[in-house]
Amino acid sequence: MKRTLVLLTALLLLPLAAQAQLSTPAEKSASRTIRAEALRAHVGFLASDLLEGRGPGTRGDALAQQYLATWFQLLGLKPAGPEGSYLQPFELVGMTGHPETLTFTAPQGSAALRFHDDFIASSGAQAEESVLQDSELVFVGYGIQAPEYEWDDFKGMDLKGKTLLILNNDPEDDPKLFGGKARLWYGRWDYKYEQAAKVGAAGALILHTTPSAGYPWQVVQTSWSGEQFELPASGARPRLQMKGWTTDEATRRVVQLSGRELDILRGMAQKRDFRPVPLGVKVSTRFVNQVRRRPTANVLGLLPGSDPKLSSEVVLYTAHHDHLGLKADAKPGEDAIYNGAVDNASGVAAMLEVARAFTALPKAPPRSILFAAVAAEEQGLLGSQYLAEHLPVHPGRVAANINIDGLNIHGRTRDVTVIGLGKSSLDKTLIALASGQGRLVRGDQLPDRGFFYRSDQFNFAKLGIPSAYFSSGMDFIGRPPGWGKERRERWEAEHYHQPSDELRPGWDFSGAVEDVQLFFLLGTQVARTKELPRWNKGDEFEAPRLQALEALKTEGAR
Repeated sequence: MKRTLVLLTALLLLPLAAQAQLSTPAEKSASRTIRAEALRAHVGFLASDLLEGRGPGTRGDALAQQYLATWFQLLGLKPAGPEGSYLQPFELVGMTGHPETLTFTAPQGSAALRFHDDFIASSGAQAEESVLQDSELVFVGYGIQAPEYEWDDFKGMDLKGKTLLILNNDPEDDPKLFGGKARLWYGRWDYKYEQAAKVGAAGALILHTTPSAGYPWQVVQTSWSGEQFELPASGARPRLQMKGWTTDEATRRVVQLSGRELDILRGMAQKRDFRPVPLGVKVSTRFVNQVRRRPTANVLGLLPGSDPKLSSEVVLYTAHHDHLGLKADAKPGEDAIYNGAVDNASGVAAMLEVARAFTALPKAPPRSILFAAVAAEEQGLLGSQYLAEHLPVHPGRVAANINIDGLNIHGRTRDVTVIGLGKSSLDKTLIALASGQGRLVRGDQLPDRGFFYRSDQFNFAKLGIPSAYFSSGMDFIGRPPGWGKERRERWEAEHYHQPSDELRPGWDFSGAVEDVQLFFLLGTQVARTKELPRWNKGDEFEAPRLQALEALKTEGAR
């Protein structure tokens, strides 16, 4: 935190005139081609009912892909997919099926939780049947193994075949551990399921509360109901039979069967010396799944760089084009379409406008620019995972990833929110560019939500690629203090992953235009600055970056 404040102070003291010189006249001129009308038009099509929520593998998904490929072609971008195509196709495994009840038995009695109201669960096995039969329930605290913090919630206990009850988030009482109030990957559900599978567990249940998740139970209900998708299973990767969530109230009933109190268990889990607690409760359930393979695709367009040497390196822009599709249990007359206007038709619209601004330059930048509209983000960052595993260039040749996930729809702001501020050298450029707009850069203003680990840039960061992910500020011009945060929290409570995320006439794209200009100008800087961006020393993603760059050297020496 101190390092970030020093960096911010030093840069804000630079003369504005010097900061403005970061961008060339041609770049500034191209940035002015980014228009609110174009953003609205792209969102209007991608979030229309015609595309039926852009669920993976659906007709709406294919329409979104074709729309993007057509725009890439119109803008003069080169196809960057296999066999001269704009599409990078891959398969998803879709599974539909859930148990009506989840049964817990103990000598003291039994409890049956109801699907949707008390728990949400999906099969972890890509099979027609998935069964838990009298699997022992073990409370494992936060389910974290973090050697750098000398933290291990499993303590070597044999957990094969068990069902793990796991707290959401990560310990936050000590500011020296796990970023304090900030959520790290250790606090994310995908990490917890992955760790549970690694230790051989049969099932994993994450205890949901709104503060620990960063979103209400209704988001779990909508995101984890209906068909669930994964990339095809690898034989070497361990799998759970069940991945699920339980409400706080339901979990208390289950824990009471063991004669323990949930709040006492929570308190125990805050300490390094915590050890797993077998609860003496057996878990049983059965999934009967419909399993099918469905095609989807990332859409890739390339603007080749103008420098003979640097053009082999790319600046990677990403935005996910998918959303949740149709509501499976919609009642007659109910809005059944998850339009995904903010999330993420708006981000795709922004990427298209960034691409148009790049093609408006009189000359392409030295480095190449790769635009990737990725699929199946809502299903667990699957499209970006596939792209990360099948990049058209070596990871060491990707200068940076600039990811766009959701735009500001409420007007202009005095600030910009940078998720992960303090992690990489990209901060310096971002701060200077934002200052040139007359705006202040702030770090994540909702650090407990773990946003850096919840969007597509995470898959590229794991490869060591320096990543920028920023969103609108919260200090809105002409609005009272706190208005922006209130709007953000209301949107998450009422519209996030709900059918009401629709384009509305009252949306104000003026602030979005400034944000998109910032996305563009950051890319131009990275594309023409000789020195590659880097993670700050000691950052969690520094090691894979150094490994990727070293691999390039070895490759070049052959």
